[in-house]
Amino acid sequence: MSGTNLLRMDNVGIVVESLDDTIAFFVELGLTLEGRAIIEGDWAGRVTGLGNQSVEIAMMVTPDGHSRLELSRFINPKVIEDHRTAPVNALGYLRVMFAVADIDDTLERLYKHGAQLVDEVVRYQDAYRLCYIRGPEGILIGIAEQLK
Repeated sequence: MSGTNLLRMDNVGIVVESLDDTIAFFVELGLTLEGRAIIEGDWAGRVTGLGNQSVEIAMMVTPDGHSRLELSRFINPKVIEDHRTAPVNALGYLRVMFAVADIDDTLERLYKHGAQLVDEVVRYQDAYRLCYIRGPEGILIGIAEQLK
């Protein structure tokens, strides 16, 4: 690892319209709400290039404490693009994959929060059962169960 300054990946950001619905979905998946706050002001806009912005964020953390999702709801400026329902072969963000202990139970719980299976649960050799689902607002995520 010599020659690199990379320490870790801190989080993946997803912009949503409803923080409450999206938080509930990811809590059902097994993440924990670590914190929620309004981030605003010139300093934040200098990072994003959006100028004087106001955004409400919710930080979700995985059970192992190593991975986070930053959910953002822009108050100002308003959202100008919508890529939530782009097909899986569109350029840009595709999905986040989560490892689960029981894919069938996970799907049943997430269906109650509006999740929709993209196609079907498939088996990859004797290693995994996995699928893509669309969660709140069409967010694409993957879930995978490692086979024993």
